Amino acid sequence: MSPDYENYLSPFSWRYGSSAMRKIWSETNKRQLWRLLWVTLAEAQAEFGLVNSEQLVDLRANIDHVDVPRALDIEAETQHDLMAELLVFAEQAPIGKPILHLGATSTDIEDNADVLRIRQSLNLILDQLRELLLNLVEKIETWADTPIIAFTHLQPAEPTTLGYRFGIYAQDLLQDLQNLHSLHQHLRGKGFKGAVGSSAAYAELIGVKNLPYFEQRLSDLLDLPFYEITTQVYPRKQDLETANTLAGLGCSLHKFAFDLRILQSPEIGEWSEPFSNKQVGSSAMPFKRNPIQAEKIDSLARLLAQMPRLAWDNAAHSLLERTLDDSANRRQMLPEMFLIADELLQVSQKLVAGLRIDQVALSRNLQRYGVFASVERILMASVRAGADRQEMHERLRLHCLDAWEAVRQGNPNPLEGIIATDDKIMQYLPKNEMVNLMKIDTHLGNAPERCRRLASKIKETISFG
Repeated sequence: MSPDYENYLSPFSWRYGSSAMRKIWSETNKRQLWRLLWVTLAEAQAEFGLVNSEQLVDLRANIDHVDVPRALDIEAETQHDLMAELLVFAEQAPIGKPILHLGATSTDIEDNADVLRIRQSLNLILDQLRELLLNLVEKIETWADTPIIAFTHLQPAEPTTLGYRFGIYAQDLLQDLQNLHSLHQHLRGKGFKGAVGSSAAYAELIGVKNLPYFEQRLSDLLDLPFYEITTQVYPRKQDLETANTLAGLGCSLHKFAFDLRILQSPEIGEWSEPFSNKQVGSSAMPFKRNPIQAEKIDSLARLLAQMPRLAWDNAAHSLLERTLDDSANRRQMLPEMFLIADELLQVSQKLVAGLRIDQVALSRNLQRYGVFASVERILMASVRAGADRQEMHERLRLHCLDAWEAVRQGNPNPLEGIIATDDKIMQYLPKNEMVNLMKIDTHLGNAPERCRRLASKIKETISFG
């Protein structure tokens, strides 16, 4: 269907998400999967003599002949989208028509198709996430030893390394990869159990004793495990688990993008997202270089975070063997949460690959604020040498206040010189020892080694995943 620019279009139909993800959630793919399920059902029923070879040949020959306009015309009369597609298929396959949908209820087709689309979507998401993680691994390894000032409470804290900071995001995303992989491995379809999950209609056709083999055969043909117990639909808790897992991915990417926005602010200026020569930052202010891609990630991730609430309601409010009050919102919820995740990963990949790191700013901020981190080392060393801890703490605190005021006024940080002229401190620390304690680029603990270990773990996980 061509876009109609005279009427509302969802941003996900053209602006956000990849064409590959949109195709998964397209009307055409959905109806092709419905037809695949009808044909697979007929193949299993043929083993019990319910379908002959001519009928199977006819159905298989027309499985790809989806005609959405014709189906919509019929749906306008029937008010039932699956029944409309079934009637179109029957028109196209007159020999197979008599046995189409034999024993089935609508959700035997729709729910299994939904799970197949979820699995297709997860394949795409997992591939993108692996690629993003490998790009972060490159950043970790490149910058593992580069000292930077860390921030807590959005205030300068102690030194860390740039590679270690990238490790924060990579570690979260590795957990997301593992969660998504587990979700993918444990997806289950409804199976073919009829109107209330009892398989009564199929039992009438093939006998109760044959039901276990019948469903297992369908599961094997579709390469899709089935729930043992269902109502008319598969348990909607699976949608909730899917939404939670995707929202977890969105959480990780939101943090990365939010941090980038902070680090791009001129006051820090260490990172910036790619900005092309023809890109416009503001219609009013030509000088602007806004972090619009990172802001888009945070905006869409905020929307993705709402999906588990809706999925929870659908699961909790599905009364008895089934009510229809989840149907309309799932038409939006399922595709959009995958399209959001898809867009988040695409944009994050571009940001990581094209991330601009200002090493001058890294050094400037480290020199400006890192010396404060040495105060703790001086405190510990002086107390070990016999100083009074409380007295020394107060002297250092007052020196730091003076230094902060100098920094606030735009001057270089004078703390090292102030401490070096404090006779009381110098009674306990020789000058050469104090100079060594003030070397902030050595106050990194084992951060470089740990982020490198994480990088190796990620590569190993992806290699064997």
